Amino acid sequence: MKPLAEQLRPQDLNQYLGQEHLIGQNGALRKSLQIGRLPSIILWGPPGVGKTTLALLLAKELDAPLYTLSAVNSGVKDVREVLATAEKKNLFETKRPVLFIDEIHRFNKGQQDSLLHAVERGYITLIGATTENPSFEINAALLSRMQVYVLNPHNIKDLSSMIDLANNIPYAKEHGLKITAHDFLIKQSVGDARKLYNLIELCFQQGKEGVVIDEHFAKKVLSNAQIRYDKGGDEHYNVVSAFIKSIRGSDPQASVYYLARMIEGGEDVKFIARRLIIS
Repeated sequence: MKPLAEQLRPQDLNQYLGQEHLIGQNGALRKSLQIGRLPSIILWGPPGVGKTTLALLLAKELDAPLYTLSAVNSGVKDVREVLATAEKKNLFETKRPVLFIDEIHRFNKGQQDSLLHAVERGYITLIGATTENPSFEINAALLSRMQVYVLNPHNIKDLSSMIDLANNIPYAKEHGLKITAHDFLIKQSVGDARKLYNLIELCFQQGKEGVVIDEHFAKKVLSNAQIRYDKGGDEHYNVVSAFIKSIRGSDPQASVYYLARMIEGGEDVKFIARRLIIS
């Protein structure tokens, strides 16, 4: 089965759930699209709030050529290659291309500086996605040439709509699967759509023909799931982020759950203590 997040990825802004303050009728990004020109921007928010999806949809709305890089595995050479390719195609003079850089905070000063000239001259529209505070992670010179927009964790209404969409995918229909554990799954996802879709997929995979995925079933599935906790990977940061958000949201059950995942995953107790202090 194709990943649920891919199956349900919105194809246009009308299908995009959440971030009404940005793409709603009076949203700042919506207004930019209406005049057909988007400034270079930073999309800042926790994991699973739709930063990448929004960036791709913005480029689509602008009907602009799109280039994508991940700061995790690219550098100055890759940036220069993208800019050279766009220039050869005469895009700087015709259609202003969009360069999307995921996890832009992972670029060092030199790598960020390589973007300055193209952004300053307006050759490209740069969209950077980050989970970190841009004021601390993005060079002042580059940041001063960009607008920062904050993406919020998904609310209950958005997450509930996502579950309804999942209930209507062909796989669920063909196998007679239906989720009724909305409240439980929403609580477990802590505003993270990616986490919600992963939980739903897990339930679908373990659900037999015609099963109703109620809270009891979902709890059993999650309790039997193998703990994933790569201390150097994305899941590590996702769990830590969810732990902090659970504490700040005064959710003791979720806090204990993510604390247990960190401990069982072998996390350093000093690291956990520091996270508790900043929470």
